[in-house]
This record gives sequence, structure tokens and C-alpha cells, in this order.
Amino acid sequence: MTRAQARQFITALAESMPDAESELVYTDAFSLLVAVVLSAQATDKSVNKVTIGLFRDAPDARAMVALGEEGIAAHIRTIGLWRAKAKNVLRLSEQLLALHGGEVPSDRAALEALAGVGRKTASVVLNVMFGESAMAVDTHIFRLGNRTGLAPGKTTRAVEEGLIKRIPPDMLRPSHHWLILHGRYVCKARSPECGRCVAFTPCLFPLKAQISSSKGEAG
Repeated sequence: MTRAQARQFITALAESMPDAESELVYTDAFSLLVAVVLSAQATDKSVNKVTIGLFRDAPDARAMVALGEEGIAAHIRTIGLWRAKAKNVLRLSEQLLALHGGEVPSDRAALEALAGVGRKTASVVLNVMFGESAMAVDTHIFRLGNRTGLAPGKTTRAVEEGLIKRIPPDMLRPSHHWLILHGRYVCKARSPECGRCVAFTPCLFPLKAQISSSKGEAG
């Protein structure tokens, strides 16, 4: 897409989802950080189910360390990779206490140094909690960037850099949520619903017209 097409695409999403926000349930930077770590290869819905009890018993880093690995694991057994995630949540809580006084740092390098925290997780925390125009590229945004022509790239970093170049600076921070939700509910992996896409016109997906017309005929 050209920059003009990108603005048209993002503006359409913005107008359809003016109040878009993360679907993870959190109350502060610590609970958001832990929720995002737990969301790897798991749905936000499944994570929200387990964090109700987890955050009730361990609302901060000190309480999480006191809960221990087995205590954390007992809360999160229903989500994918729960054993590794329990280890990471315990370790990152220990790191927060030892290095940051129990507080979540607002620096990317410090965040990415925490157990279980990669670039995507750090970007979510920086965007949502600290107001930075960071673009966290998950599977939904990676798919959209390539499928629509908004920011094609072979790696998540390439898509991230393409989005930062094309999306207007004043729209970059909230576009993180618009793109995730659009990919989750409309531009889905197996069955994109082009017929109800608000950004149909600027989208460069080669099969969009075919999908849209076939669904119209079926309806």
C-alpha cells in the first residue's frame, strides 16, 4: 500500500472501532505483563479465565514469588505451555523484585531482559501502559500486514517496521488494537469475511472480490 492507502485503511478501522482496547483483563502494569506472557499460543479468553484466580492470590510480584511455581501452575493448567509459563512468571517476578523494586520498567531493553518477555510482549506493555507508539506484531497483525498489502514482510520485525513507516504517526499507537481486533474477528486466517470488511476498498488482497461476491451469492 501507499501511505495514502494505509491512512484510508487505518481510518476505516478507527471509525468502526473507536473504543478498541486490549481484551486481556488487567488492573496495572504487572497484571498486564503477566497476562501478555500467558497469552502466547493461547487465546485472550482462555487467559482471562485463569488470571481471575491467579491475580486474586498474587496481585503483585512479591505475592507471585510467594505463590511459587507450583502455585502459579495450579492456576494456569488449562492454557498452552503452562509449565514453561509458570517458570517464566515466577522468574520475571523475582527479577522485578531484584532489579526494579517490584515495579514493571518502562524501558524496552529492561522489559525484554525479563523471563518470557520478547519484543512483542514488551511492545504491548509499552503501548498500553506507558503510552508509547509501539507496534506489537502478533499472528493477526502479521497476517494482515501481508494479506492486505499494508506492510508485507517475511518476519514479524519486517512487518512491524513496515507498519511504522506507513501508518500515520498520530494513529500508530491505537492502530495496534484496531489491527488485532480486525484480524481476530473479520480478516480471519481461514475464512476472511471480506463482505463485511470496512477497509475493503484500500485492501490489496488479490482474492477479496472473489470471496466477497461468493458470500453475497450464498446469502
